[in-house]
Amino acid sequence: MPDRYRIRIAIVGGGIAGAALANSLVQIDHLEVHIFESAPQFSERGAAVGLSVNSQNALSRVLNTDAKSMLLGKAGGVPMNSTRIMMGAGPSAGSLVFNLSGTYPGIVVHRASILRELLAPLPKHILHANKKLATIRQDSDKIDLEFSDGMTEQFDAVIGADGIFSTVRQHVLEDAGKNHDATPAGFWDCRNLVPFNRAKKALGEQYFELDRQYGWVGPGALVMHDILENRTMVQCVVSGVEIDPPPDRKRPLTRDYMLKALEEWPETSVAKGMIDLMLDQPDPQGYSEWEHKSTPTYSRGSVCIMGDAAHAMTPWQGSGAGQAIEDAMILGTLLKQVDSPSQIEAAFEAYSIVRRPRCQKIIDSSRGTGGMLCGQNVETGLDPDKLKAALGPRWAFIYSLDMEQHKKEALDKFHDILAGD
Repeated sequence: MPDRYRIRIAIVGGGIAGAALANSLVQIDHLEVHIFESAPQFSERGAAVGLSVNSQNALSRVLNTDAKSMLLGKAGGVPMNSTRIMMGAGPSAGSLVFNLSGTYPGIVVHRASILRELLAPLPKHILHANKKLATIRQDSDKIDLEFSDGMTEQFDAVIGADGIFSTVRQHVLEDAGKNHDATPAGFWDCRNLVPFNRAKKALGEQYFELDRQYGWVGPGALVMHDILENRTMVQCVVSGVEIDPPPDRKRPLTRDYMLKALEEWPETSVAKGMIDLMLDQPDPQGYSEWEHKSTPTYSRGSVCIMGDAAHAMTPWQGSGAGQAIEDAMILGTLLKQVDSPSQIEAAFEAYSIVRRPRCQKIIDSSRGTGGMLCGQNVETGLDPDKLKAALGPRWAFIYSLDMEQHKKEALDKFHDILAGD
């Protein structure tokens, strides 16, 4: 390659979103990439993440098909033969709502394990832990980042992958008018990772004959489980309607609180076993589900946001990680075409234009899905036939995205912006 200006890009945030993006960008010769993580080490909070077919397709384009398969295998990902939604309480308790299955199953993988494997191929000198971003100063040519330890660095572009309470988001939306911070979505959840045999004994052996994700719908709550870590562990989840969200997003979980949340569920239901499993951990906590209800733009000049920093969403349609990976795919596609720092703003604007409508639709759909799965939707209630008719189609627009067309749309918009159209 002839001498070419190497564009310096900072990724702020070293979770799944930032690591996926770094994997895409380090393959591009004219980019110099660095990741800054505020924690003392690169890590992910939470138990498991589900990667549906669209997430896997995007990951194949961020890495390549063979690398994706190897990464998910090393991370202990378990393909789910189906997702089966059952009635856990109410007059139809025990009946099947629907069974989602197909040729290309979703994969459930531990968050920490997939992050470990995404970080493994990255050059160690680009990974900077214990670097909490303090300020961003953007002039016409460069962006200065100052960290809380006093270190300063200068870049041509900055991408915020720093989570739901993102510092980079505050910069991007500084001139956007009204408050666009994350707010409670009206639900809470708690999770625990349980050894496979312990979960099977507590919940029932019949639910582990296939590697299947199970969810049980009931008044005010949903309980579910799925298998991960090469079938050695089970993620157990209880999610419920939240009336009084705590200001710090978490509350101690007690047996009384759990019994109150599931008081209308039968004593013999899977909920009793799930409560026992949920409380069998040090300091059990329930966390409010927060979301970005609207975000007017994902970019400002040569700074943009991705993943939860751009579009935090509830987990009811299992799309948070998948949308971050799609973001990485589109940003990698666009930045590969950027010839000079002067084109970065157009690339980030094109990314924002293409990605925002899809992510916003999922945010709104996920919130509505949560209401249905907790029996709060007035039209469906706890009627399994009505729930099946309403829930069945809600994932189609997420799974059916044509990745190559999505990339083309972004590139076309980028070239239109550069041409002044």
